[in-house]
Amino acid sequence: MRRLKMRQYLVSRLWFVPLMCVLAGVLLSVATLALDRYLGGDTVPSELTGDPDGAFAILSTIAVAMVTLTTLVLTVTMVVVQLAMQQFSPRVLRTILRDRPSQAAIGIFVATFAQAMIVLPEVRAAHGSDPGYVPGVSIVVSYVLVLICIMVLVTYVNHIGMAMRAASLIDSVGDEMAELVDQLYPVNVREPELETFEFDPGAPTITTPDEGVVYQINERELVELAHAAGCVCVVIPRIGDYVPRGGALIELHGGSGVADDEGFRRGVLLGPERTLQCDLAYGFRMLVDVAIKSASQAFADPTTAVQAIDRIHSSLRQLAMRTFPSGLHLDQAGALRLVVPQLTWEGYVHLACDEIRLSGSGELQITRRFGNMLDDILTVARPERRPALHQQQHLLARAADRAFADQEDLAFALEGDQQGIGSGRV
Repeated sequence: MRRLKMRQYLVSRLWFVPLMCVLAGVLLSVATLALDRYLGGDTVPSELTGDPDGAFAILSTIAVAMVTLTTLVLTVTMVVVQLAMQQFSPRVLRTILRDRPSQAAIGIFVATFAQAMIVLPEVRAAHGSDPGYVPGVSIVVSYVLVLICIMVLVTYVNHIGMAMRAASLIDSVGDEMAELVDQLYPVNVREPELETFEFDPGAPTITTPDEGVVYQINERELVELAHAAGCVCVVIPRIGDYVPRGGALIELHGGSGVADDEGFRRGVLLGPERTLQCDLAYGFRMLVDVAIKSASQAFADPTTAVQAIDRIHSSLRQLAMRTFPSGLHLDQAGALRLVVPQLTWEGYVHLACDEIRLSGSGELQITRRFGNMLDDILTVARPERRPALHQQQHLLARAADRAFADQEDLAFALEGDQQGIGSGRV
């Protein structure tokens, strides 16, 4: 579990990849300097490296330029973060900080700076009979790194411009959600059939000395601990729930052995915020935030809301056909050992639909695209899941009726259209 926590911490930090690049730049400079000493000072023609004074000036210029370039890239990144938070949602900040091309761009710039700074003291100016010394291989490597930096800078400018579009941010969340649906709700999975489990109202409760949001539950470890203690472990919070300091974390029902309370605590990971690692509902939360903010009067951008609904539509459509896990986990002997709370289909529908329906009921694009989404999901949803969708259709009709006084506008607003306004019947 410590490895999982460390991995989650590192992938969500902007500094990790640049730090690794700095270490790589240091190792590269040490290796090239060692090669220069081994080969001697005449390996690379002086026409390419210049005399000691020229080499010193070149390395100094490279170092200063890389500091300036790194500062510029960091400034641009922070400005983009601020604009994205204001225009879309503060939740997209995590997506930007985890953007690998941006991290790589910063990394290659600081790595070039580190390489130049380490090579610089090795340049020895001519003095008297001493002709001086220029580490030729290291200078050539510096040239190569500068060329790479120029290409990376051009690529980074193009990438940051493309990545900060509404469609790119929405798609980055939607793509992760699509993968997470396949991971959490695989096709053709049979849930275990169990006898009714009686919960003990007086079961001992394990509390947490920390506080935070549940972002992952190590089910295998909890099953093993419950098996060793001869009990059934019932996790109280669901993934995405905030647990206050001293809050209930786990209940242990039954038991014939000594429970490892600290081990059970380690099985439920708490962090400062929700993540998309195991929390599909958080993906819906981010897309809904983008949609309702775009639909607000302050931004008046229903087209962006429609783009968010597109990806909500895709994920809900996937879920409509999948088997939902029961949250019951057995040990190898087939005995129930772990109960993990799960979000229901109705919960996902309310999360994905209610706020968008209420905030966008006065926008033609949103109501038409929203209605089209419900119509399409109904064609693939299991029979027991259709009532929640019919309820949303009914509530959409009532909300639109309140928003549009003209009957022709109302009829137009309730006609499903996959583009909002564009591909529906005229």
